Amino acid sequence: MSLARIPLLVPDMPSADELLPYLRRIDGTRWYSNFGPLTRELESALGSIFTKHNARPVTLTTVSTATAGLELTLIALDLPPGARVLVPALTFVASATAIVRAGHLPVIADVDAHSWLLTPAIAREAARSVELAAVMPVATFGCPHDMAGWDAFTADTGIPVVIDAAGAFGNQWECGTATLVFSLHATKSLASGEGGLVVSRDAALVARVRQLSNFGINLDPRAATPVGQVDLSGTNAKMSEYHAAIGLCNLANWPALARSRVALFERYSTMLEGIAGLNPLWQATPRALTRTLLCFRVAATGLREAIELACANANIDTRRWYLPTLDRHDGFTGLPVCGALELADALGKELVGLPFHNHMTETQLQTVIDAVRRAVGPPH
Repeated sequence: MSLARIPLLVPDMPSADELLPYLRRIDGTRWYSNFGPLTRELESALGSIFTKHNARPVTLTTVSTATAGLELTLIALDLPPGARVLVPALTFVASATAIVRAGHLPVIADVDAHSWLLTPAIAREAARSVELAAVMPVATFGCPHDMAGWDAFTADTGIPVVIDAAGAFGNQWECGTATLVFSLHATKSLASGEGGLVVSRDAALVARVRQLSNFGINLDPRAATPVGQVDLSGTNAKMSEYHAAIGLCNLANWPALARSRVALFERYSTMLEGIAGLNPLWQATPRALTRTLLCFRVAATGLREAIELACANANIDTRRWYLPTLDRHDGFTGLPVCGALELADALGKELVGLPFHNHMTETQLQTVIDAVRRAVGPPH
């Protein structure tokens, strides 16, 4: 008898019954896109939450995806064509593709040994040898950045910072002088199915991103360009009302969803740490991190492969998150690399990801732990 598959991720999406009131509101207005009432309601609700966590006012706009948000933010910064943008080697490919599609050149850097983040210290060192127009740190696996450090970096160098905070909703609240771009993809902790969020203290920058997401059409009667005309070359990257409906529904459930993820990680990590000989090495993060996935390092030679094989034999999905590193993708061959990628290379040999989602049953969790224990073998 074949074993039931244990999936890597299962989205937290609302049921049809939960979503129905929002769908009826869409039916009532017959407004489906183009900054409709549900989209504006979602933006207002999220704006209130971010405002509570920031000492200074912030503004935000929704976009169709976080990747589009990153690309349009870089375009809105009006960097010189072909500008160099620093990005960590350990990240999802969207970080680099957004830079390329904005007409710029990714410059790949290493990450910190403890946080696995591209830090202000690493960026300062890179800026000494490379003329950088911007830096795109990544909230790796949802880990928030030290915004005081990035504020000091920008103040000292004049280099703007755009943080790819795709998986960091609930963790990365502070903006500082940087712009934050979040994903609301189905697999994220706050999901709208597809969608993204651009958050900044720079209201003019956010307004440009919003205009760019609507083909570059001016909708501001106070602007020099007549309403309905284009003065920025944009694209179609607006959030639909249907995606906003999902986002609003999940935002209402957010506190419970977040608590569940925190509790699951606490139990999961404790069970993994109890396996003799595994010795999982965790990313240094705030304790109550709202996670979208579970990833750790195993230093023993061949242990990652043994865990992956044991899980495959038990029909358990695994993933080497963010791997290969950016410099090892065929599509990014030839991109400049700033310094040695020692830590990124080490992580590339040791990272393993296991199933992690709010729908995991106790039986599934124990099945995963048993598979990992078999891979490690009896204690010596």
